[in-house]
Amino acid sequence: MTDLSRPTLPGALPDKRQVAASFSRAAASYDSVAALQRAVGLSLLEQLPAGLQPSHWLDLGSGTGHFSRMLAERFAQAGGVAVDIAEGMLLHARHVKGGAQYHVVGDAERLPLRDASVDLVFSSLAVQWCDQFASVLAEAQRVLRPGGVLAFSSLCVGTLDELRASWQAVDGLVHVNRFRRFEDYQRLCAASGFEQLELERCPHVLHYPDVRSLTHELKALGAHNLNPGRPSGLTGRARMQGLLQAYEAFRQPAGLPATYQVVYGVLRKPLA
Repeated sequence: MTDLSRPTLPGALPDKRQVAASFSRAAASYDSVAALQRAVGLSLLEQLPAGLQPSHWLDLGSGTGHFSRMLAERFAQAGGVAVDIAEGMLLHARHVKGGAQYHVVGDAERLPLRDASVDLVFSSLAVQWCDQFASVLAEAQRVLRPGGVLAFSSLCVGTLDELRASWQAVDGLVHVNRFRRFEDYQRLCAASGFEQLELERCPHVLHYPDVRSLTHELKALGAHNLNPGRPSGLTGRARMQGLLQAYEAFRQPAGLPATYQVVYGVLRKPLA
């Protein structure tokens, strides 16, 4: 994940092979800790245009196949393709009944699909891993038929700021994944050639009893820190104690907050 509002670090984007390997390792544990991912994906489904009846859909960044199965149920007469960069996630999804007809290892910036082959591209909390969101939009434009819809959710600057600020009180190393600015999503969508049906930023706040519950969840999701500049080796006891103490300043009656700034976008390819 890359925060484009800040100076670029050398090799600032996580190597996609590391991203794929991390999510592949998390395939078995992902669904048990994916409350935010479920809520965001459901909200995105609810924002699909009324009357949309695709004959073919693509679940991009399909993970364990949860939303592939929901798409297959909602559009029972349509064919579905699941694409993910993490082969382990696709292997997990294949063993669950229902969902996509085809599971393909692929990159959102270079989709392994023919031109004008689908009517809906659905992508929930995946494109934040992509360096060039303009390429994601161009590829969606290429594979969609005229009138087709791209529905995506992503994360932007402001996500996990409580964790980021707490680590900043401890050291100057990169401990939290970086994110693109919401204004960059606005600019890139406006320049994409798509008709913009929806583009908004919405905060989702989760609460945890302690910091370790949050960091354990991030690891179980495969979404822990993969950025260059991250500390190597184990986190020392003194630094961890510093983190715990700093995060306590954010505590609310419901627990320690973790804010996710979620971007929702629904775009339509023009008919001509």
